[in-house]
Amino acid sequence: MKKIFKRIIVLVPLILLMLVSFVVISSYLEHRDLIAEEKEKFPAPGEMIEINEGKIHVYAEGQGDDTLVFMSGLGTSSPYYDFKPLFQKLSQDHQIIIIERPGYGWSDITSTARDLPTVLAETRTVLETAGFAGPYNLIPHSLAGMEAIYWAQNYPAEVERIFGLDPLIPEYYEQDEYRDNPLSRVVTFLARTGLMRQQENVCQDNFPAIQKGKLEPEEIEMACTLFMRRIMTKNMWEEYRSLDENSQLILERPRASVPFYSFISGEAEEKWQDTLKANSEQSFILDAGHYVHLDQTEYIAEKISELME
Repeated sequence: MKKIFKRIIVLVPLILLMLVSFVVISSYLEHRDLIAEEKEKFPAPGEMIEINEGKIHVYAEGQGDDTLVFMSGLGTSSPYYDFKPLFQKLSQDHQIIIIERPGYGWSDITSTARDLPTVLAETRTVLETAGFAGPYNLIPHSLAGMEAIYWAQNYPAEVERIFGLDPLIPEYYEQDEYRDNPLSRVVTFLARTGLMRQQENVCQDNFPAIQKGKLEPEEIEMACTLFMRRIMTKNMWEEYRSLDENSQLILERPRASVPFYSFISGEAEEKWQDTLKANSEQSFILDAGHYVHLDQTEYIAEKISELME
């Protein structure tokens, strides 16, 4: 009996491991097949530009003398749908451009470094290849505030103004509060294996534009396919790991004399608000969460047009 009992003790964990492995592998294979189907069913609305290891999605709409370039925050699975409520307001009188960095939206996942020189080189190459000439009005959300500032430092003639949407700036990052990792290895595992798909309403509950009722039913279906394949990609992880280096790179040089405006979340901590106000030509504290452009779409669209005039 003792020998049988010992064998059972050894076999049970092994059987459990085999069952878990089977579930994970089956889920991954199904996830891979679904991604292939979804890519065919929902092609990118814009142009796919070949660069470095893959293709970057760039979408343009509207017309006018001013060109607005939207730049997304860290971890935004679909910049196109995240910015759509705002850019639709602005495209009535301006040329708007959405660039989805590698690992975001319809853009490919790549292994290229996420230091600011590389990221900015990709952005500028995409704009040039797609035929969009500057100067540009940059509209960065959160993390993209870093790229916008670096862009203005190195190519001031290309940047007319920066309209930050609760933007991250190095002066705040260096104060430690932002150094807590916003990414999760558990969520990354669930996303990459496809196990995330088994959670009911996980997309609707975690996609800000859907949460706030900004998308139509047919848009929600498409946005959720992007959500399932663009959660915490390796490009996003590398962007996070590059924050220290990128922050120091900006602080080594003086700020460019480019107008910098900030739309700041009223829910943010006081230090975040104060740091942004101190480093902005003009700032606006809004009754909004971090995704200020979804909570105060009308106001931000009107204020951006007003400031450009």
